[in-house]
Amino acid sequence: MGKYDGKRVVITGGSSGFGFTTAKALADGGARVLITGRTEATLDSARDQLGPDALALRSDVASLPDLDALADRVKAEFGTIDALFVNAGVTQFVPFESMSEEVYDDLLTTNTKGAYFTVQKLAPLLAEGSGVVLTTSVANVKGLPMISAYAASKAAVRSMTRSLATELLPRGIRVNAVSPGPIDTGILDKSLPKEAAEQTKAEMTESSPMLRFGEPAEVAKAVTFLAFDATYTTGAEFPVDGGASQL
Repeated sequence: MGKYDGKRVVITGGSSGFGFTTAKALADGGARVLITGRTEATLDSARDQLGPDALALRSDVASLPDLDALADRVKAEFGTIDALFVNAGVTQFVPFESMSEEVYDDLLTTNTKGAYFTVQKLAPLLAEGSGVVLTTSVANVKGLPMISAYAASKAAVRSMTRSLATELLPRGIRVNAVSPGPIDTGILDKSLPKEAAEQTKAEMTESSPMLRFGEPAEVAKAVTFLAFDATYTTGAEFPVDGGASQL
């Protein structure tokens, strides 16, 4: 018997990074998991690794029609769900002086609007006693350079965590957030030129109280705790940042 036998879970942004690592931990524990992402090839690879009971759907959280289609698919496959991990998001490193309206809109639309309407569209399918976990970031409490718009988008998600926790509480649904610091997902290497990525990683490591990057599995443990085990916790933000926001 697995710890999550019979549980039904939806993870947006679940084809890579700690979204995938969380999906793998849940699937290995017996849960039925549906993941979303924007890249078909990455989704196909993730689904193959998760096993035959996993489902994958190409979906963009910035698109309300895509979210409607996601809700329809979840209802058809699962009926109701026991946990929702609202993890899909984008990061761009841009100095404040160089920020464009296009990049700003992309960050806020995907990270903030996308998270808000993901919960709205899937809330009717959440079972009593279920848990919602949103991904925020250490950036929402730290004044970090190059990510001002990203930080603002994640601060908004922190605020909506409290508001949605209040609104869904009468249905017995808990809403919490996981707040990662630097996690070794490879996103810096994808987002920055090689030299800039190496410099940024060195600076982040040096500024971390634990002097290292976190591992995706460390975030996954926090997510599964908030989703299933933190039964007397709602509206909270759980830092997984090596102490960066606390020390």
